[in-house]
Amino acid sequence: MLDAVIILVSNDDGVNSQGIHALAAAAESLGEVYVVAPDREQSAASHSLTLHRPLRVEELSPRRFAVDGTPTDCVNLAVCGLLPERPGLVLSGINKGANLGDDITYSGTVSAAMEGTLFGIPSIAVSLVAGDAYDFGPAAACAAALARRVLQAPLAEHTLLNVNVPAVPRAEITGCYVTRQGKRRFSDAFVEKRDPRGKKYYWIGGGELGFVNEPGTDFAAIHAGAISITPIHLDLTHVPSLDALGHLALEWP
Repeated sequence: MLDAVIILVSNDDGVNSQGIHALAAAAESLGEVYVVAPDREQSAASHSLTLHRPLRVEELSPRRFAVDGTPTDCVNLAVCGLLPERPGLVLSGINKGANLGDDITYSGTVSAAMEGTLFGIPSIAVSLVAGDAYDFGPAAACAAALARRVLQAPLAEHTLLNVNVPAVPRAEITGCYVTRQGKRRFSDAFVEKRDPRGKKYYWIGGGELGFVNEPGTDFAAIHAGAISITPIHLDLTHVPSLDALGHLALEWP
């Protein structure tokens, strides 16, 4: 165990998810682990913060809390008051399914790590790229090894790590690469139905068509059977456009 470090573990699949249990167990060798997670699934919650109602917290067992809010709420509450002191690391996951490419803009898993990063805490989001059969062992081992390195050598300011692990046995993982964010291809499909009263309702979530196959991306790494580690920076400014769009500046008044 590293010197008296508190590790906050959260997710978007809910406090009872197998993935969060595996991640918390893997982190026990690194410090004192606290689990603060949604009381139910909050997938695709993005970086939403609950402001329109009070939040309720239930202590399920020592150092394990369920929150009736989003992943962002969980990290915010944990850092600002639930934990006895500021955590030295935030781990989010292990997500049931990929968070690759454009997924990060919707992902509650990644957003929990973003909230930790906003507080200046080294943060890692971990996802298992699987559709139905989930073996969290390799992803948990990867998370623990990566967390140990991050605790010893902190990340750059305003930067988090988005980690995706292929759903193959540990011996079949072909490597571990630092990658850039890739690009998905989606269809525009949605499902329209009618309820028993004849009113229309819709399911969002059009079928996935694949990904843009470019070397060096998170998709390319996973497609090759490797672990993808993507550094995500919270400053969304497109720096080249500062000069390119200079003509849009107005004289005021």
